[in-house]
Amino acid sequence: MRKTITLVVLAAMSLSIGCESKAGNGALIGAGVGALAGGIIGNNTGSGHTAGGAAIGAGVGAIGGALIGHSMDESDKKKEQARYTSDYDKNFDSQGRRIR
Repeated sequence: MRKTITLVVLAAMSLSIGCESKAGNGALIGAGVGALAGGIIGNNTGSGHTAGGAAIGAGVGAIGGALIGHSMDESDKKKEQARYTSDYDKNFDSQGRRIR
Protein backbone atom coordinates (compact mmCIF):
# COMPACT_ATOMS: atom_id res chain seq x y z
CA MET A 1 0.00 0.00 0.00
CA ARG A 2 2.84 2.39 0.82
CA LYS A 3 4.36 1.75 -2.59
CA THR A 4 1.07 2.66 -4.29
CA ILE A 5 0.78 5.89 -2.34
CA THR A 6 4.33 6.86 -3.25
CA LEU A 7 3.74 6.15 -6.94
CA VAL A 8 0.53 8.18 -7.05
CA VAL A 9 2.16 11.14 -5.30
CA LEU A 10 5.20 11.03 -7.59
CA ALA A 11 3.00 10.78 -10.68
CA ALA A 12 0.90 13.76 -9.60
CA MET A 13 4.00 15.81 -8.85
CA SER A 14 5.67 14.98 -12.15
CA LEU A 15 2.53 15.78 -14.15
CA SER A 16 2.10 19.12 -12.40
CA ILE A 17 5.48 20.35 -13.60
CA GLY A 18 4.14 20.81 -17.13
CA CYS A 19 1.11 22.94 -16.23
CA GLU A 20 1.19 26.68 -16.82
CA SER A 21 -1.37 27.57 -14.17
CA LYS A 22 -2.13 26.74 -10.59
CA ALA A 23 -5.58 25.62 -11.72
CA GLY A 24 -4.01 22.94 -13.93
CA ASN A 25 -1.63 21.86 -11.19
CA GLY A 26 -4.48 21.74 -8.68
CA ALA A 27 -6.60 19.62 -10.99
CA LEU A 28 -3.82 17.09 -11.54
CA ILE A 29 -2.80 16.85 -7.93
CA GLY A 30 -6.42 16.80 -6.75
CA ALA A 31 -7.22 14.00 -9.19
CA GLY A 32 -4.29 11.93 -7.98
CA VAL A 33 -5.01 12.39 -4.31
CA GLY A 34 -8.76 11.97 -4.85
CA ALA A 35 -8.24 8.75 -6.79
CA LEU A 36 -6.05 7.38 -4.05
CA ALA A 37 -8.46 8.33 -1.28
CA GLY A 38 -11.49 7.11 -3.23
CA GLY A 39 -9.81 3.81 -4.03
CA ILE A 40 -8.92 3.24 -0.39
CA ILE A 41 -12.42 4.11 0.78
CA GLY A 42 -14.02 1.99 -1.94
CA ASN A 43 -11.79 -0.96 -1.06
CA ASN A 44 -12.48 -0.66 2.67
CA THR A 45 -16.25 -0.84 2.23
CA GLY A 46 -15.79 -4.53 1.56
CA SER A 47 -18.03 -4.57 -1.49
CA GLY A 48 -15.29 -4.39 -4.13
CA HIS A 49 -15.85 -0.82 -5.26
CA THR A 50 -12.17 0.13 -5.44
CA ALA A 51 -12.22 1.25 -9.09
CA GLY A 52 -15.50 3.12 -8.75
CA GLY A 53 -14.30 4.87 -5.61
CA ALA A 54 -11.07 5.82 -7.34
CA ALA A 55 -12.96 7.24 -10.33
CA ILE A 56 -15.31 9.27 -8.17
CA GLY A 57 -12.44 10.47 -5.99
CA ALA A 58 -10.42 11.50 -9.05
CA GLY A 59 -13.33 13.52 -10.42
CA VAL A 60 -14.10 15.26 -7.16
CA GLY A 61 -10.41 15.86 -6.48
CA ALA A 62 -9.81 17.30 -9.95
CA ILE A 63 -12.73 19.71 -9.64
CA GLY A 64 -11.78 20.78 -6.13
CA GLY A 65 -8.12 21.19 -7.04
CA ALA A 66 -8.96 23.19 -10.16
CA LEU A 67 -11.25 25.52 -8.19
CA ILE A 68 -8.63 26.15 -5.54
CA GLY A 69 -5.92 26.65 -8.16
CA HIS A 70 -8.12 29.02 -10.14
CA SER A 71 -8.69 31.10 -7.01
CA MET A 72 -4.91 31.25 -6.48
CA ASP A 73 -4.39 32.31 -10.13
CA GLU A 74 -6.94 35.10 -9.74
CA SER A 75 -5.26 36.29 -6.55
CA ASP A 76 -1.90 36.37 -8.34
CA LYS A 77 -3.44 38.43 -11.17
CA LYS A 78 -4.83 40.97 -8.71
CA LYS A 79 -1.46 41.30 -6.98
CA GLU A 80 0.31 41.77 -10.30
CA GLN A 81 -2.22 44.41 -11.39
CA ALA A 82 -1.79 46.26 -8.09
CA ARG A 83 2.00 46.17 -8.50
CA TYR A 84 1.75 47.44 -12.06
CA THR A 85 -0.58 50.27 -11.02
CA SER A 86 1.73 51.24 -8.19
CA ASP A 87 4.76 51.28 -10.51
CA TYR A 88 2.83 53.38 -13.03
CA ASP A 89 1.77 55.88 -10.37
CA LYS A 90 5.39 56.28 -9.26
CA ASN A 91 6.67 56.98 -12.77
CA PHE A 92 3.92 59.06 -14.42
CA ASP A 93 1.96 62.16 -13.41
CA SER A 94 -1.81 62.59 -13.69
CA GLN A 95 -1.40 63.74 -17.34
CA GLY A 96 0.45 60.54 -18.29
CA ARG A 97 3.82 62.29 -18.59
CA ARG A 98 6.91 60.48 -17.43
CA ILE A 99 8.20 61.86 -14.10
CA ARG A 100 11.54 60.09 -13.99
